[in-house]
Amino acid sequence: MKNTAIIIPTRLKAKRFPNKPLAKINNVPMIIHVLKRAKESQVGEVYVATPDKEIVDIVEESQGKAILTKNDHPSGSDRIYEAYLKELKGKVDFIINLQGDSPIMSPNSILKLEKLMKDNVCDIGTLASHIKDKDEVSDPNVVKVHVDQILKDSDFLDVKDFFRIKKKLKNEKIYHHCGVYIFTKDALARYVKLKRSKLEIERNLEQMRAMENNMTIKVGLIDSVPLSVDTEEDLEKVKNEMKNYE
Repeated sequence: MKNTAIIIPTRLKAKRFPNKPLAKINNVPMIIHVLKRAKESQVGEVYVATPDKEIVDIVEESQGKAILTKNDHPSGSDRIYEAYLKELKGKVDFIINLQGDSPIMSPNSILKLEKLMKDNVCDIGTLASHIKDKDEVSDPNVVKVHVDQILKDSDFLDVKDFFRIKKKLKNEKIYHHCGVYIFTKDALARYVKLKRSKLEIERNLEQMRAMENNMTIKVGLIDSVPLSVDTEEDLEKVKNEMKNYE
């Protein structure tokens, strides 16, 4: 039986939205909502990886597990690798990188991603949903994933590209990328040893490091768009969406 753990990378010094993990939704810090969604998926142990003692304390007060990491990581995946080495090396086969700004990621979506990964062969798995608003295609805050075929519910297809803005799009199969990843333990170890790549830096997309080094990324389809929080405006949208949450 192959084991999985979820590690949630988060920090207080985000450039666009400082102290974002502590932003309150229904009077509960956002990072605690993400922690709850991860636990509800029941795919395995859940940890928060952070360089901030304040976040560690809040997570532990909520009966969560937190791992204190160093500050200077170039990406969330690099941060989860440090946490993996400290607590989980030799104990798990798959590591899910669940973004700390995704408080409405469905537990069922996390579970689906793990199942797709276990049933297929690739280095990294991720999720996408249909683009419902045409404005998203030209919105640089919405990351798009490009595949060769129409993505169906049971598919796990090779990713052709990730981008924020791309000109001259015609009939390409484009979907809204959902920022959650699952790595094999070997793929995560390989990923963090690679130098930051040209497109990773240009597009500000950490997954391009894997793409430019010929690592295989597959994508599955989910039926909802789990809003992430990058700005104060995003936070208001999520608050409205979560009015009926606990």
